[in-house]
Parts: sequence; C-alpha cells; structure tokens
Amino acid sequence: MSAAPEVKSAGANNRASAINTIVLGFAADPMARWAWPDPSQYLRIMPRFVNAFGGRAFEHGTAYISEEARAVALWLPPGVEPDEAEMDAIMKESLRPEIAEEIGAVMKGMAEHHPLEPHWYLPVIATDPNLFGKGLGTLLMKHALRRCDEEGIAAYLESSNPRNISLYERHGFKVTGRIQSGSSPVLTPMLRPAS
Repeated sequence: MSAAPEVKSAGANNRASAINTIVLGFAADPMARWAWPDPSQYLRIMPRFVNAFGGRAFEHGTAYISEEARAVALWLPPGVEPDEAEMDAIMKESLRPEIAEEIGAVMKGMAEHHPLEPHWYLPVIATDPNLFGKGLGTLLMKHALRRCDEEGIAAYLESSNPRNISLYERHGFKVTGRIQSGSSPVLTPMLRPAS
C-alpha cells in the first residue's frame, strides 16, 4: 500500500475490479450471507446484486475507489435510486422460498426508513479483507462526506453489519431505527443530517 492513498472516481475500466472488491468485503456480511448462504450461489449472485444496488454510482462519477479499487464506496447522489427492477428480478431468481417473505419485509422496512429529504445514499462500502484496518474506509467516507457538507445535504446508509456501526457514528451518522424480520439479521438505518 502506498504511503498516501488517494481517492478516485471509478470508471468503466475498473468497475469489475471495484465490484469484485465489494463481493470480497461482504463475504462474511450477516445480511448478504443470510440471503445467499451457499458460497457458489453467493459468488454468482452478489456481483449482479451489487451492480443493481449501487452500480448507478459509476454512471454519476460517485463510485469512489482507493488502492487500485481494493477499497470501494458506491454513493448515489440525491435523486438517484438503486435499480429496483433488477434487484427484484435477482431476488425472485435466487432467494430460498423460506426467507422470501422476510426479505420482502426487510425491503419494505428499508423503504420506510429511507429519508424523504434530498440526501446522498451509500448502498455499499467495502475493503479487500487483506487491507482491513488500514483506514481506507475512513478515507473513502471523509472524501464523500466532504462533498455532502459542501452541498449542505444529508447522507444516509443502512448498516448490514453491527461491527461497522461505530465507524459510521465516528463520521456523524446516527441510528434512526432497526429493520429486522423473522430469521433475518438486523439492518440498521443511519442518517447524517445536513450540516
């Protein structure tokens, strides 16, 4: 790793690498692995899901990377939403029938907690597990939140891993609720108000 990591916007040439890093980073994520516990299925489905959930960041220049795409944050600008039609198609194709109702309730909870005010949305942030603890997540957060502050706009995310909540709190996010249904892990909605 270089002495001073830089943050860049990912383009078409490093989109696949960025998505692969997210897939690696989420390999032990409670929500992702509850949805797709079989490793082969996870590795087949997760890249498509990441692309549907946060891929529009690449089109808007708000897919931020560091260390040759080994740390990635996909931010959706105000008014830009995930590709819900593709996400629904992926869910219908890949989910175990016994959790379909619970996933539906989790998705409904996500919609209910999503802010109505203009905001930046962080669907996913991940680091290659080989680089955990090197401060790259913090670097990516600071980069994007500086823009939120310059624009005076709130930032929002849902934490799918309780271990990450303290990172988000250090950057000014506050827990706004709890999303959970049946056997699902807890998803924690968090908002960083406009400054």
